[in-house]
Amino acid sequence: MATHFILFGSPVTSSSASSINTRVEKQWLGNFALKTKPMQLGLSNGYRARAAFSADLKPVEIPRRWYNLIADLPVKPPPPLNPTTFQPVKPEDLSPLFPDELIKQEVTNEKFVDIPDEVLDVYRLWRPTPLISLAKRLEKLLDTPARIYYKYEGGSPAGSHKPNTAVPQVWYNAQQGVKNVVTETGAGQWGSSLAFACSLFGLGCEVWQVRASYDQKPYRRIMMQTWGAKVHPSPSTVTETGRKILQMDPSSPGSLGIAISEAVEVAAMNADTKYCLGSVLNHVLLHQTVIGEECLKQMEAIGETPDVIIGCTGGGSNFAGLSFPFIREKLDGKINPIIRAVEPAACPSLTKGIYAYDYGDTAGMTPLMKMHTLGHDFIPDPIHAGGLRYHGMAPLISHVYELGFMEAIAIPQTECFRGAIQFARSEGLIPAPEPTHAIAATIREALRCRETGESKVILTAMCGHGHFDLPAYEKYLQGNMVDLTFSEEKIRASLAKVPRVVA
Repeated sequence: MATHFILFGSPVTSSSASSINTRVEKQWLGNFALKTKPMQLGLSNGYRARAAFSADLKPVEIPRRWYNLIADLPVKPPPPLNPTTFQPVKPEDLSPLFPDELIKQEVTNEKFVDIPDEVLDVYRLWRPTPLISLAKRLEKLLDTPARIYYKYEGGSPAGSHKPNTAVPQVWYNAQQGVKNVVTETGAGQWGSSLAFACSLFGLGCEVWQVRASYDQKPYRRIMMQTWGAKVHPSPSTVTETGRKILQMDPSSPGSLGIAISEAVEVAAMNADTKYCLGSVLNHVLLHQTVIGEECLKQMEAIGETPDVIIGCTGGGSNFAGLSFPFIREKLDGKINPIIRAVEPAACPSLTKGIYAYDYGDTAGMTPLMKMHTLGHDFIPDPIHAGGLRYHGMAPLISHVYELGFMEAIAIPQTECFRGAIQFARSEGLIPAPEPTHAIAATIREALRCRETGESKVILTAMCGHGHFDLPAYEKYLQGNMVDLTFSEEKIRASLAKVPRVVA
């Protein structure tokens, strides 16, 4: 029988899990003191400063600190668990995968974390990013009294928000002497961002790209390879996890859960290699808060306050990056916006999943995380928003959702692409398939305002461009795109394998 590579020991089977009844009462890992240092930061150069405003907006500085929402929550989120002991994960459990500084950021209760100078230097290549002041043409098209703003992250070298965390992750790994990093990617936005960051800091990069996206988006693969990354379709024959999946289903479209298992397997076997994740974990969401911190300042500069904040969610990094600083202001009683997450109808973890401890990957190599999940065995249909095909939601977003500070809806992909066409033909920008979900929800809200006469301020996230996703647009324009969903039986079968842990 082949060896099964598990980071924390053997995974819990569905039969053994049913007898487990664990109560977690201790706050995990305490409060780390992070390495920080004072920094001096001026405005970006003239070209990039001008990119930070349009219409009445004034230029803002790049944030000097990342914001940690955990520090302000009235109830702290449940800790991740070691799947062997069912006790809160210890730092040494995570050290095979992550460098020390990222582990500290993962568990810190500090409210702010200083951004290293070297990371800020790279951020200046594209930050601050523009808050487009009033999507006036879209408003006119919809004949709505609503005022629509969108924060555009597509100007980064990789074309999305993902370098906001790829750059610091690679830098911290480089500082610890790591030679190589491995990761998974869905649509390729994260994989290309990590490859870009590795090219700057001289690290090797290996990426497992979900098979459905590997086939749909060849230019993302070429982008990664241009920056020096080695790219495998997932499931692959390179890892035992991949070979096992292919043996069961040679035509498997793959999933982010499978790709994570493959990357983690390789990292756990090689001492000079660490694993990087593009979403879900606390430190990833932390890095993305540069989006919301900038946006707060930009909206203050024009005297606007959002009534509704909308973002797409898969693993949750883009949504968290925009919304968490605004949730802080909401908790402080300064503003009171509705905060709405939008997910694909074919992979609706928040709206159809259960809130439970589950693995972050298919093979059960990761810690157990309390999150909204469709089950780690769930393989979504190959929708074009490959970056949103993840079985679980970020634990911190799941916790915020449970506390009632946000809401969630699911939208099918044909409505999303219909909204994307309206957006492209009025605003000029072609969105990636992922933010089309936020755009579709924004259009719904704007049309509701047309019916009620309310002039709400709607803020949404345009987290990336769709220049490498044009085959999906072609399919929609030719009338060949269909809505993909899931069967209740499929979800029930997947959820039956979720470990039963009471916390």
